[in-house]
Amino acid sequence: MLDTLVLAGRSFRSRLIVGTGKYPSFEVMKRAHEASGADMVTVAVRRVDLAKRGPENLLDHIDPDRFVLLPNTAACYTAEDAIRTARLGREAGLSHWVKLEVIGDEKTLFPDVQGLLEATRILAKEGFVVLPYTSDDVVVAKRLEEAGAAAVMPLAAPIGSGLGIQNRVNLELIREAVGVPMIVDAGVGTASDAAIAMELGADGVLMNTAIALADKPVLMASAMKKAVEAGREAFLAGRIAKRMYASASSPLAGVIGR
Repeated sequence: MLDTLVLAGRSFRSRLIVGTGKYPSFEVMKRAHEASGADMVTVAVRRVDLAKRGPENLLDHIDPDRFVLLPNTAACYTAEDAIRTARLGREAGLSHWVKLEVIGDEKTLFPDVQGLLEATRILAKEGFVVLPYTSDDVVVAKRLEEAGAAAVMPLAAPIGSGLGIQNRVNLELIREAVGVPMIVDAGVGTASDAAIAMELGADGVLMNTAIALADKPVLMASAMKKAVEAGREAFLAGRIAKRMYASASSPLAGVIGR
């Protein structure tokens, strides 16, 4: 069954988006990317030397014919800084797509939603495809859509925490409230977390640490690929209703002699 993720009119076969940080080596990163089956890879604009190319440059280890590059504004703490970073990435030829991050708290790395809304409005008007990393607040998600976001990307738990899905109800409410795709971003720790996110109705999952810092990143990337696919199929299939009491798998109604 062909079931693609559509973002800003562009179709992606995979609903898994992966990152590029924290890997033990570029070689491991490349192998993990391939094992993940992802079509899109996100990279922090501030991590790459946009003027110098070579074996130490991250961009030289990502196949542009295989992956869509999604620049991100990681480590930006103001709307102005995030806007400037996004523009820099576009001017350097990375992309007019941006994973928009405006961090509001250094300890939790939770987003500054006011700055995020401001930056989303400005960048969307400038022609960027804006994918904002946001809180799990339904109202904020709706406001981001109104501001021009091509998707909303609520956290499941703090970035890099590996805590898994901590906010099931909020994620379901966001999915119901917005008309753009919802991509769960941050907090995934293992494959079951990715599957749960998809079962809740997420259109995709973005992750980095869960793969990069696993004991075997390539194997974990493969597991995440399967989990996202299984979770999506389960969502489309429709789970059975939860019941308080047992329901026999082989009903006796109609059995001869009863």
